[in-house]
Amino acid sequence: MQEQEKLIFHPISLDDRDWMNEKLREEKLEACEYTFANNFMWAEVYDVRVANAYGCGVIRCMGQRHVQYSFPFGNGDQRAVIVHLKKICVVYGRPLILYPITESSRLKLMEWFPGEFEIYSDRADADYVYTTEKLSSLKGKKLHGKRNHIARFMDGDDWRYEPMTQENIPECRRMAKEWETLRAEKWNEEMEQEIGVLEVAFSNFTKLGLTGGVLYKENKIVAFTIGEALNEDTFVVHFEKAFPDLQGAYPMINQQFVLHEAQDFQYVNREEDTGDLGLRKAKLSYYPDLLLKKYWAQESRVVFANERKPQEIINLWQQCFHDDTAYIQMYLDNRFETENMLVIYEDGCLVSMASLLPVQVTINGTKENARYVYAVATLPAYRKKGYASDLLRHALEKYGEPLILQPADRELQEYYEKHGFVDAFGESPCWIYAGKCTGPPVIPSGSENNLRAAEAEEETSQIEELGGWSVTDADAKAYKALRDEAFEKEGYVEWDEQAVAYAIKENQFCEGRTLLLARTVHDIGVQRAVLMYRIEGDSLHVIETTLHDNELHEVLPELLLHTNTAWAFERNMGGMIMLPEHFAAWDYKEGYLSLTLG
Repeated sequence: MQEQEKLIFHPISLDDRDWMNEKLREEKLEACEYTFANNFMWAEVYDVRVANAYGCGVIRCMGQRHVQYSFPFGNGDQRAVIVHLKKICVVYGRPLILYPITESSRLKLMEWFPGEFEIYSDRADADYVYTTEKLSSLKGKKLHGKRNHIARFMDGDDWRYEPMTQENIPECRRMAKEWETLRAEKWNEEMEQEIGVLEVAFSNFTKLGLTGGVLYKENKIVAFTIGEALNEDTFVVHFEKAFPDLQGAYPMINQQFVLHEAQDFQYVNREEDTGDLGLRKAKLSYYPDLLLKKYWAQESRVVFANERKPQEIINLWQQCFHDDTAYIQMYLDNRFETENMLVIYEDGCLVSMASLLPVQVTINGTKENARYVYAVATLPAYRKKGYASDLLRHALEKYGEPLILQPADRELQEYYEKHGFVDAFGESPCWIYAGKCTGPPVIPSGSENNLRAAEAEEETSQIEELGGWSVTDADAKAYKALRDEAFEKEGYVEWDEQAVAYAIKENQFCEGRTLLLARTVHDIGVQRAVLMYRIEGDSLHVIETTLHDNELHEVLPELLLHTNTAWAFERNMGGMIMLPEHFAAWDYKEGYLSLTLG
C-alpha cells in the first residue's frame, strides 16, 4: 500500500505551468477543461487551486454552490488521490464532487469505488468536436449556407487574416470593447466574467502558449479567435468574437483560423454551449462529429446502476419479481439507461433498485417532463431499512419532476400513500364476457394469470378482419398518434415513440398482439383505432384500446373465437403521482395512465 502523501492545494500560478503540462501530456485528455492555460485564465472566477501528489495533478475549483475537484491527471496513482480527497471532504463535512470526468475515467471510478459515487451528465456540458477537414473545407449541402455567408464577407476583396501577435493584441482589446458595447442590451454576469478572462489571455498570451487569429475588413479588426493544443490530435478553441451585424464574420474567422492554425490536428474542440440555446444552435449548425459527454461524480448512498454489471440487476430482479432471464434482458436491452435506474449497494452488493423512465404528463394544460417509477425492488434480507424510500426521495430531488407509478395491489398503494403519492389517474375496471359488459367476475387465480401460460392458436396471426374492421399489426408511430389523439386531456401521461415500441414488444413477448384497425365510415372517411391485448389462460386481457365500448363489443366475439379464449376483460388500474414543490397546487384525480410498460 502506497504511503499517504501530502495533498496541499495552492492558487494556480505561472510557476505551475511546466509540471501541469507534463502531467497533462501523460494522458490523452479530451475535455476542454484539461489545459493549464484554461485553468489559469479562469482562476479568479472559480478560485482555481492545484496540487501535485501521488504522481498526479489535481485541480480544485469553487462552483456556484460547492467545491469540486478534477479527476486526477497523469500516470501516477489516481485512485490514491481520490481516496485522499474523500478523507479531506469527510473533515469538512461535504461529499466529494469530481468534474469533469470523461468516459474512461467514469469506468475507473465505478470499478474502484462501486456504489459510492452518483455519476451523471448534463447535455449543457458536452463539448462540440469537429474534424479539422470539415471546418476547413465546409463541404456538402448541409454547410452550403456557411459558404454563402463567407462569399458575402469576401465581396470586395478588402479582407485579410493575420496570426494574433503582441503587436495586434491592443487593437483586439479595442475590438472586444466595441463588441461589448454592441451587446449591452443582452449583457449579463457571465459575459462580464468572460471579458475579464479574455483580458487574462491577452496579458499572458505568450506565457500561456496560446494561438490566435485576427480577421480584418477594410483594415479594421472585425473578429478574432484564441485557442491552443488540447492533446496530440485535438486543438481547442477558447474564445471567438466577431461583430454580429457583419455578414459572414463568424463563419469566416472560424474557417480561416482552422485553415491557418489547426492543420496539424485531426480534430477541433469548440467547447460546450453551457445551456445557452442560441449558442447551441450556432454550434449544431456546423454538425459536430462528436458531442463529448462529460460527467459529474458525487459521493452518494444512492447511485446510478452500473451498465457493465447487468447480472447483479438480473439477480435482484429475479429474487423480487421471479421473472425469467429473457424477460429481464429484454427490458435491459430496450429501456435501461445508466441514468434512469437508481440503486443502493450494501455489503458490496446491489440490494435495492428503482427505474425512473422518462414520460410526459399534462399539468395545467402544459406537457411537463415526469418519471414513471418502475421495478422498485429490495432484496428480502435488506427490507424495512428505508432503502426504497431513499430511492424515491432521491429521485424527486434529482430530477425535480413528478413521479408517477401504478401500484400492483392495495397494500402497495397504502405504502406509497405514506410516502407522499396521491391518486391522480382514474381507476375504471370494466369486465367483459363474450362481448357483454357485466359486473366484476371472480378474478383469475395466479396460475391462470401467468402471462406466458398459454399461447394463442396458429390462426391468431391470420386475423384480417374483425367486426367490419380491417386488421393489421400496429407500429409504434401509428399507435402513439392514435393514443395521443384519443386520450389527450388534463392529466394525460404521454409516452414517446421509443417507449411505445417497447410496450408493443413486451406485449408480444407476453403472448399478446397489438392491432391497428381501420374501416370506412359514411360521411367521415377512414376511421382508425388500436387494440392491445394479451392472452392469460382462457381469458383475453385488453391492455389498452382507443375503441369506444360499443365498437369494442363489436369486435370481441370474433377476437375471442380467433384467440380460442372464453372471456375478455379490460381493467384500468389508475395510478398515483408524487409532485415536486413547484407543482404542489395541482390537484387532479381523473388523469389517464393505463399503458405502463410492464
